Formats: sequence, C-alpha cells, structure tokens
Amino acid sequence: MPVPRPSLTLTLLQAREAAMGFFRPSLNQHGLTEQQWRIIRILRQNGELESYQLAEQACILKPSMTGVLTRMERDGLVRRWRSPQDQRRVHVGLTEKGQQCFVSMSEDMERNYQRILEQFGEDKLQLLLGLLNELKQLKY
Repeated sequence: MPVPRPSLTLTLLQAREAAMGFFRPSLNQHGLTEQQWRIIRILRQNGELESYQLAEQACILKPSMTGVLTRMERDGLVRRWRSPQDQRRVHVGLTEKGQQCFVSMSEDMERNYQRILEQFGEDKLQLLLGLLNELKQLKY
C-alpha cells in the first residue's frame, strides 16, 4: 500500500489555525468574528464593493454573507444599498463606526503581526506570502 503524500489542504488549515491563534483574542476582545474582521479589513482596503465581490475576496459563501452583513448592518459597521442602475446589485461600504472599528483594532492587530514576525521572521513571512499568492493563481 503506497504511503499517502502530506496533505496540502490539511497543512494549510493547520497553518491558518496557528496564525489565527495570534489574532482571535483581539477579535474576541472587540466582539468581532473572523468573518466580520475580514469584511471590515477588505472594505477598508478597497472601499465600497458589490456584495458578490466582497464574498469572493473574504472567502465567505454568498448565503452566509447575507447573514453576516445583516448583523454588521444592525451593529452599525456597514451599510448596504441597491444600485440605482440595477436593483439586483447590492453594494456594501463601511460606516463611520466601521472605519473607527478598523482604526481602533489596527494597533492591536499590528502587535499580533509583530509577535508572528518575532517567531517566524520577516524574510520567511514574505516568502510564504509570495508562495501563497502564486498558489492562489493556479487554475483548476
């Protein structure tokens, strides 16, 4: 019986969990889920997006995205509106409260990145990010 090769997908999930271990306490302290933080970060970086674009970039399934955005809108972090040209298209943007949330978390999140850098190293992190970006470009 052949020996199975190491699992790429399992290793990626385990690495994600290890990295998130640095960030989860900050998210919990601010009362945010990982999905909510990804949305805030993406909108802060890109500005307003259509909901399908946001779902793709945040790696959140569209049915789940609706619930997450509903809760974030209720909490005053995002606002949604329909395109005047096409009512099927929904746009999402950060509110002032969402912007402030990003700013208030930035220092804490940067501290977490620094803790990773102390243990992993800047060169290795840049190499890893480059390799992961290449992996993302593969076509299936």
